[in-house]
Amino acid sequence: MVNLRVTSNARRVALVLAVVLILGFLLLPGQLQSVFHGVGGPLGWIISWPLRVVAGVHDRIAGVWGSYVALQGMEEENRQLKRELELLKEQNGQLRESAAATERLATLLEFKKQALPTLIAAQVIGRDTGNWYKTIILDKGASDGIQADQGVITPAGVVGRIVKTTASTSVVLLVTDPNNAIAGLIQRTRDEGIVEGTTQGQARLKYIPLLSGARPGDRVVTSGLVEGFPRGLAIGTITRIDKEEEALFQSAELSPEVDPSRVEEVLVIQSSPVPTEKERLSMPRPKL
Repeated sequence: MVNLRVTSNARRVALVLAVVLILGFLLLPGQLQSVFHGVGGPLGWIISWPLRVVAGVHDRIAGVWGSYVALQGMEEENRQLKRELELLKEQNGQLRESAAATERLATLLEFKKQALPTLIAAQVIGRDTGNWYKTIILDKGASDGIQADQGVITPAGVVGRIVKTTASTSVVLLVTDPNNAIAGLIQRTRDEGIVEGTTQGQARLKYIPLLSGARPGDRVVTSGLVEGFPRGLAIGTITRIDKEEEALFQSAELSPEVDPSRVEEVLVIQSSPVPTEKERLSMPRPKL
């Protein structure tokens, strides 16, 4: 009988503890702990001890959950900041490009004010990627006053020559094309020659007199002896002198002053019309 009673009491105690633990998980462990803390004797200690354990587990779970929620919020904030950074980078790139274009146009306008011939500003809208000719296409044409054989330049130097026009576009044969020819002048020695392009994308000054003292580093400019270019526009710099035996002339390799592959805006030299013989005869003569 005694064993049965002891077993029954143990089951009751175990059931009470289980109920207390369940209530501890469902309710606020801190509040239950404070309630049962006042219960004296072994029963109070037995009940409060598992509640302390439950309260500790509850606090840890709450702390971990709070950290997880905070981490999720930080991750979303980080993604938002990355999106804003990419947007700012894109806007910064657009502003840099606009600033660079504005600076180039300002340089062109300033050079246009200083230059004597009439200049027409134009933008490059196309490039010939074939192997036959080295050309670029401009957004100005015959309706803007552009004609064949007019020179094309930038503030840095010569770009090429107009070879074809439509009403709204024009084609420029670059100074680096072997089919182009521009009268050149070595600034230091005053020797003249013809500048032609090479297949390597450079240029060459041909027909230099044998007695010329030209050397690498000398600058070559337009001589102004042919139509299209006034005197003194930069063409390139001599990088090497070639002297062949029994040749009548020397030649020199040039590094062009302007890289045609990087040109975006140019100026077209609008040549002054040459009067015909009839117009010259009809002109009033000055009185002596």
